[in-house]
Amino acid sequence: MLDLPPTSSRPSCMQTQELVREECERWAGSGVDVRYEARTDRAGHKAGNLTEGMRHAYARGCEFVAIFDADFQPSPDFLARTVPLLLRDPGLALVQARWEFDECLLTRMQEMSMDYHFKVEQQAGSSLCSFFGYNGSAGVWRRQAIVESGGWDERTTAEDMDLALRAALLGWEFVYVGDVKVKSELPSSLGAYRSQQHRWSCGPALLFKKMLREIVAAERVPAWKKLYIVYNFFVTRRVVSTFFTFFFFSVLLPAKTLFPQVRIPTWQMVCVPTATTLLNSAGTPWRRSAHLVVPWVAFENAMALHRFKAILIGLFEAGRANEWIVTRKSGNGRPTPGAEGRRLKRRCRLHWLELLVGALLLASGCYDCVHGHGYFYLFALPQSIMYFAIGFELLGVHHTS
Repeated sequence: MLDLPPTSSRPSCMQTQELVREECERWAGSGVDVRYEARTDRAGHKAGNLTEGMRHAYARGCEFVAIFDADFQPSPDFLARTVPLLLRDPGLALVQARWEFDECLLTRMQEMSMDYHFKVEQQAGSSLCSFFGYNGSAGVWRRQAIVESGGWDERTTAEDMDLALRAALLGWEFVYVGDVKVKSELPSSLGAYRSQQHRWSCGPALLFKKMLREIVAAERVPAWKKLYIVYNFFVTRRVVSTFFTFFFFSVLLPAKTLFPQVRIPTWQMVCVPTATTLLNSAGTPWRRSAHLVVPWVAFENAMALHRFKAILIGLFEAGRANEWIVTRKSGNGRPTPGAEGRRLKRRCRLHWLELLVGALLLASGCYDCVHGHGYFYLFALPQSIMYFAIGFELLGVHHTS
């Protein structure tokens, strides 16, 4: 099952749909049972797409469902390496594969975070309690588990995590296979990445609020697994760690610099939060990523502001709690057919909150450099530069129209 945008989307999406249609027709002509389906509206977003796809008779007759977003390129042996795991274990609901990416500076820094997510979070959840958040693509589901769990629900922007959580509360188990890798694409523009991170932060926060009682009341899940889901999966990883990163580097650091009477030991002020952030890069191949550690730490600290704001929107169900913006991808830099003759126009937004925090860090860094007695400016000034880079959208590829 391939998740494509509707026919009413921008021209490049329509061209992609036409390419998929032609490829399906080519394989169907050679005797392969493959079909092309597309919706004409976007109701329910991705959850609506997948729900509609599961209603077709040929989908209802399948025991397993493999799902890929449009930018994923599975290898020919993907099903041969994943489906046998489901056949061997009837209690297994999901087999999740690892994602691989193409690179620019922005996507390399994203990949460092994704390395931790896959090699530590997903692997640990799979090994310890057979539970983790479904990534939404490059996974094979047992159809029975989808049906018993109620299918996809559009109540949050984390519809994939929602389905996985409901399945886990019914006693289904998941397995992550890190040696099966599927090539995909990360957003190469800062605007697209911010939209994606808003959805990935706001959706789980809203889902946690809606399902906390169901998690606690679940009868088929042991108490230790409930504790893991509530404390580790939701509270620690998706709320506390984000707040911790933002608060120490972007609030407490300038406060300590501008108000010397605030006495906080250096090891608590700098060493602990820096070590905590660096631990989130565990799993990254250091031979090709060591030179990106400093900008990556600054980038993660700055993005924590955007993520924490999205978490608050989700927890309080504010106006943008269910905002869904399709993550725009560049197609690995390949030009869109027919785009050569179009006039290119750069679109850039100013993000005032990031610019404000960047100005605060710059002021505190300069003050500490001139009047201070420590070396906090060595942290404040580089961090302010990253805030300005994000506030002016100087990172990544700028999409054109």
